Amino acid sequence: MANAAKEALKRASDSDIDGKKPALYLAEYETPGACMHAAEKLRDAGYTAFDTHTPFPVHGMDRAMGLPDSKLGWIVFVCGLTGTTAAFVMIWWMNAVDYPIIIGGKPPLSIPSMIPIMFELTVLLSAFGAVFGMFGLNKLPRHHHPLFESENFKKFSDDRFFVSVEAHDPKFRLDKTKELLLGTHPASVELVHDEEVAT
Repeated sequence: MANAAKEALKRASDSDIDGKKPALYLAEYETPGACMHAAEKLRDAGYTAFDTHTPFPVHGMDRAMGLPDSKLGWIVFVCGLTGTTAAFVMIWWMNAVDYPIIIGGKPPLSIPSMIPIMFELTVLLSAFGAVFGMFGLNKLPRHHHPLFESENFKKFSDDRFFVSVEAHDPKFRLDKTKELLLGTHPASVELVHDEEVAT
């Protein structure tokens, strides 16, 4: 109980610097290897709300960050299966129940004639699942992020590599997190504040 109170007090003291709320630490690196090493140290230290920002995809970064497999594939699979089933049921109900007419001697449940519609609806719902699933998993749309308050961060699309550690991470502490990042030998470490003034 005493430890919990100390932690709460420490987090409260961390939440207000110069009247602004800290949003994240931003560490800059000159090479992708150094950035990956920093991600591994944060992962091993138990941080979960951190991200890496690189000008190109870096092989092995997902594993260095400890990221699980994406759930997007399952979302697309379920949406595609829903499209296939919906097309099958719709065609069967219209041909066999709602308006049964024998055309060309075909039975009401003629699978070959259903395939084009089933395929099209599968592709359509899979595409919707991919797009909206990606939005949901990435928490988009988000029109602003504290990262864009940093002038230094603009270099991430050129030739620099960054690691950001969000302030809402349970392990985040102003002093300990900065010390950990400095131990990864970054070119710079910047504390980025949120635009909103702490109340």
